[in-house]
Amino acid sequence: MALIGAGGIGKTSIALAVLHNDRIKQRFGEDRRFIRCDQFPASSNHFLNRLSQVIGADAENPEDLIPLRPFLSSKQMLIVLDNAESILDPQGANAEEIYAMVEELSQFSNICLCITSRISTIPPDCDALDVPILSVGSARDTFYRIYKNGKQPDLIDDILDQLEFHPLSITLLATVAHHNKWDTNRLAREWERQRTGLLHTQYNKSLAATVELSLTSPMFQELGPDAQGLLGIVAFFPQGIDENNLNWLFPTISDRINIFDKFCILSLTYRSNGFITMLAPLRDHLCPKVPMMAPLLLTTKECYFSRLSVHVYPGKPGYEEAKWVKSEDVNIEHLLDVFTSIDANSHDVWDTCACFMRHLYWHKPRLIVLGPKIEWLPDNHHSKPECLLLLSWLSDSVGNHMEYKRLLIHTLKLWRKRGDDFEVAQTLRFLAGANRELGLKVEGMLQMKETLEIYKQLNNALGKEHSIQQPTWLPPTNNQLNVTEEATFCKIDHSSYEGEQCIICHCHFLLGKIFHSKGEMGRAIDHLETALRISSPFDWNNEQLLILHSLTDLLTPCL
Repeated sequence: MALIGAGGIGKTSIALAVLHNDRIKQRFGEDRRFIRCDQFPASSNHFLNRLSQVIGADAENPEDLIPLRPFLSSKQMLIVLDNAESILDPQGANAEEIYAMVEELSQFSNICLCITSRISTIPPDCDALDVPILSVGSARDTFYRIYKNGKQPDLIDDILDQLEFHPLSITLLATVAHHNKWDTNRLAREWERQRTGLLHTQYNKSLAATVELSLTSPMFQELGPDAQGLLGIVAFFPQGIDENNLNWLFPTISDRINIFDKFCILSLTYRSNGFITMLAPLRDHLCPKVPMMAPLLLTTKECYFSRLSVHVYPGKPGYEEAKWVKSEDVNIEHLLDVFTSIDANSHDVWDTCACFMRHLYWHKPRLIVLGPKIEWLPDNHHSKPECLLLLSWLSDSVGNHMEYKRLLIHTLKLWRKRGDDFEVAQTLRFLAGANRELGLKVEGMLQMKETLEIYKQLNNALGKEHSIQQPTWLPPTNNQLNVTEEATFCKIDHSSYEGEQCIICHCHFLLGKIFHSKGEMGRAIDHLETALRISSPFDWNNEQLLILHSLTDLLTPCL
């Protein structure tokens, strides 16, 4: 059996528990052997000498297993090779010879061989067990076995969760808190201040030493100068790195796929739902402390920013491809959160933030943690109005219409102050829609009238077409409805069906509403059914619900 896992995951503890188990003692008696492979140089001679000593063969300087075979095959025996990565590392000087010896050991029918290792390069006859993190209950037991001053279990549970129930990290944290006689509140404050820097006991045991041991292995060193930077990027992103994105994220690193595979072999990372990620304590330790001084991270940031800059709108080129944001939204949000904190005045970062919200609006509507930061921006900040507008869209998309209206009012104030009439009209149009959703029809009608007046002053044909999106706001006169009808048909004529299905769908939806208002029910139903037919192949849930709702209103009286 081979126990495989990251440093500090508990491999040695499990092996020792097996070694001292009563049933194991009864079966093997004194023939239970424990060899620390990191306590001697990684050479075949040193390995054979140590093996000879611990099994009691007393063969002097054996050159291979031949002189040891009679003793090895003479009785039932349990042998533990602990920290075997130090001798099995494929890049080690004598790795092939030692591997062959360990493989031969695994084939003795009377020997139970247990290997603990950070690397998954093990003999084929060994069953590999990836050692998981602790359960919640076991994590608590581990912590409170050492720490006796806890009176607020919720605080402790929160920290254990942030440590991702990593055994060594929990043991170190409990030891430090116990030595310093901290109460729970002091422990929580120190954790927030120092994070994994806190995990260093007075006996020079630390998480840092455990991580650095992995980074000094021959296999890791063989990966070249980019390896630690790539590991830092995995650590930086909460989700890790999507394996499907390695090519566009790291185009300048030719050996990128092999490097990430080796990270997993070394147990520095693991695969989860298509992402390469790592345990939280390792992530906290390896994450770049000064992002602006991490060249590879800055390059990765630009790759994300470039990909987000694609304009997304249903039916337009790039819309379907932009769905990648659905799986990477947490990573992008974290990236923007960090870099907006570093440089709050950056146009580039905030413009990308606006693009991110637009992507979310169409593909994964939800609120974002950047909301307060956006509102705290100075009113004269270049990107604030657009970011506020898109933040309002996200609020509307999750059904918070009051917040939608509040953010739009703030946005309108900024555009008026800047004297941008076109953006004022656009924001008024959205505000009218917000009031419609809140049932404030009079207020909404006044805003739509102002919107039309501004578009007429600007002689903006596109704006006039946009302003007819809510024809029910306008005075229900035949003249107004005729103008609206004419503009909508004009928009259909000037749209390319291949690239603007969403626009055409919306136009037919509007025509259905217009003919409904004019009492032409047959034509209204025809246009609504056309809109539904155009939208059916696409993931336009909100649009389809509106169309179905309108059709139901028309057809219910007939039934």
